Amino acid sequence: MHGSAERTGSLFSLVDLEERVPKRHPLRKFREVVNTALASLDAEFSCLYAAEGRPSIAPEWLLRAALLRRSAQFVPSGG
Repeated sequence: MHGSAERTGSLFSLVDLEERVPKRHPLRKFREVVNTALASLDAEFSCLYAAEGRPSIAPEWLLRAALLRRSAQFVPSGG
């Protein structure tokens, strides 16, 4: 079963990342492009999962995590 890619707020964080990341930070545009690309693949992801059983971690979340981890290598450690 295909898991949901909906955001659930700050489930595991006491800090609102939207407030911490500057409005003009390049990763905001990157996230917008990634979200659009992943949304266009949703139907293809969905057909790979059974209709029954426990929901998996949404493939969008796994790909987003991998992309953001990789992109973090390009962000200076000072912010």
